[in-house]
Amino acid sequence: MGHPHRCVCLSKAAASIWLLILLAGTLVHCKGETTSAPPPPLLHVEVVDVIQKDVPIYSEWVGTTDGSVNARIRAQVSGYLLKRPYTEGEFVHKGDLLFELDQSKFKVAFDQTQGDLAKAQAHFLKAKQDVERDTPLAKQGAISQKELTDSVQAYEAAKGDTAAAKAAVEQAKLNLGWTRITAPIDGVVGIAKAQIGDLIDASTALTSMSTLDPIRVYFPVSEQEYLGAAEKIQQRYKEQKEKDTYGGIQLELILGGETIYPHKGQFLLVDRQVDVKTGTILVAALFPNPNSLLRPGQFARVRAVTKTREKALLVPQRAVTELQGSYQVAVVTPDNTVDVRPVKVGQRTGNLWIIEQGLNPGERVVVEGLQKLKAGMSVDPKPFGDQTNEKAE
Repeated sequence: MGHPHRCVCLSKAAASIWLLILLAGTLVHCKGETTSAPPPPLLHVEVVDVIQKDVPIYSEWVGTTDGSVNARIRAQVSGYLLKRPYTEGEFVHKGDLLFELDQSKFKVAFDQTQGDLAKAQAHFLKAKQDVERDTPLAKQGAISQKELTDSVQAYEAAKGDTAAAKAAVEQAKLNLGWTRITAPIDGVVGIAKAQIGDLIDASTALTSMSTLDPIRVYFPVSEQEYLGAAEKIQQRYKEQKEKDTYGGIQLELILGGETIYPHKGQFLLVDRQVDVKTGTILVAALFPNPNSLLRPGQFARVRAVTKTREKALLVPQRAVTELQGSYQVAVVTPDNTVDVRPVKVGQRTGNLWIIEQGLNPGERVVVEGLQKLKAGMSVDPKPFGDQTNEKAE
């Protein structure tokens, strides 16, 4: 007969041994997993070097284009409009016929004044002959002094009538000439405001025209800007007045859609007074316009280099993050860790931003991967692919 108590003890001992074996295996397995796990990968970011260079600083103003010479075409006599030989919107030369009025009544008036002049000249000739005849007769006593005086008075009256008749002929000639309305300048003519057959009154506006090459651009400049630049511009003008540009300062014109006009302009004049309502003074510039691309009334931005910022620090605009009115950049330190740094920004030039404070020359700033960055984290920096394209205008 066996021993039941002994069997129970052996079963418990075997169970304990198996439990220890399983626990040891689990610990070994867990230890192996811990030691074999790879480190997390570093975040890849793209960086550029902080650029240091002299940068031209632009000033910019909003302007309006206008013809260098403008003319309003008006009638000076009344009559029916018979002809309009010009093509609206086309270039015409000075003296080209634009409109022609009915000349009938003006020809009649001209012929009548010529007849009146002929009569006056005949009376003048007779009066002159009477004076020439009566003068020696009066000296001889053959006629009275009163008769001579009457002849002289008739002569003077005839002389005045002849002058008046000549003036009437000239006026009639002018009226007849004014029925042909010609271009007073070279330029582009606008849309006609009168149609064939309309009865035109004196001073009726018929159309307008402008000389477009060169074209003027008017823009307001603040009093402070004017005072700051006036002396400099005048000095340069005196030194370089033989050059093509006023004061050696070239102007750029920026049209709608940020298109830069291909021709450079020059300062022309400054208005005589400051507008007391706005505190600005009007400045005019001239731009070549060989193809008549620019037309009066267009809005455009005028830009000029007014100073140079020496040894400015520049970074791409995409490297700067704005947060509630403050700006910051992510700098990659020499040990490839991230330093999120507040900066003070200056003017923008092209697609670069001048950094006034917060950066040093040669430091690296992140331009791609900013969203995932945190201060102090390690990164894998790579050169930005478009770094060579980041340029100042």
